[in-house]
Amino acid sequence: MGETNYDNDLTFDEKVMMGIVRAAENFKRSQSTIFKKYGLSFPQYNILRVLEASKGGQNKISVVGKIMLTPGANMTGLAKRLEQNEFIIRKSDLKDERVTMLAITKNGQQTLKQIEKDKDKAIDQILEGLTIETKENYLEITKQIIKATTQLQKKPE
Repeated sequence: MGETNYDNDLTFDEKVMMGIVRAAENFKRSQSTIFKKYGLSFPQYNILRVLEASKGGQNKISVVGKIMLTPGANMTGLAKRLEQNEFIIRKSDLKDERVTMLAITKNGQQTLKQIEKDKDKAIDQILEGLTIETKENYLEITKQIIKATTQLQKKPE
């Protein structure tokens, strides 16, 4: 990398947290490369996954946004692009026309099936050599960090 004129003064705990962030960013980049081949961004892929796991392949746009931690304005743009590419259908809720429902299409379902092999292969490569116990421990620690950071966001200053 050459001369950077940078003196890393992070504490050990900051290094741990930055390591988690960097791992997540690298994961997103590697997966995004796969999704791009199918005309999807990382968030668009996640919308399809949420809809696929939703009862009847559909859910309220607000619920999908909440699951993905994505603001409503961003969800609208993502949903419009997915609809333009025939991955989903947007429609009004029959019970409340103010509510927008998203439903995955056959095209969306088929695209997820096509992506699955490449996605799983990449994840296997990333986690190669880790035991199930190590992965379980990491998942538990990650859940603790998510819970703590969520609580921190809720605290008034």
